Amino acid sequence: MTAPTFSSALRVRNDLGAQAAADLAPALTALLADMFALYLKTKNFHWHMSGPHFRDYHLMLDEQSAQVLATTDAIAERARKVGGTTLRSIGHIQRIQRLLNNDADYVTAQDMLAELADDNRRLAGFLRATHGVCSEYGDVASTSLIETWIDEAERRSWFLGACRETR
Repeated sequence: MTAPTFSSALRVRNDLGAQAAADLAPALTALLADMFALYLKTKNFHWHMSGPHFRDYHLMLDEQSAQVLATTDAIAERARKVGGTTLRSIGHIQRIQRLLNNDADYVTAQDMLAELADDNRRLAGFLRATHGVCSEYGDVASTSLIETWIDEAERRSWFLGACRETR
């Protein structure tokens, strides 16, 4: 008896069809890469926050990073449930993420908040685009999850924008 190939061993059967898997899994995986990029940037800024509002911003970014991280398993599992595969490494994330990293030695608190607000707005756009792909195939399980994540991204962006001081 021959052992199954790697791809056949991972095959998931569902009623969405092969084309759905070919289109949905990459869209979900790109979204997952962006979530990990946003998670790490939010933690980076949480760890490196300074200034007169340090405690409030530090706690807010910790809450926001936890919320972003909480989405990752559900996104990866949706990619598998629709019949595809998903992220395999940090390098894979780096190759497909659309949100930019920030490796600067120092970022002001206000610039951190502005950058994260922009990233969450962009993420909401990526979520809407992925929602559209999922809708095309009738993947209501993914679309319903994504609707919640859109609301969360908009809320994070709103909070971050409201914390910015006028200059």
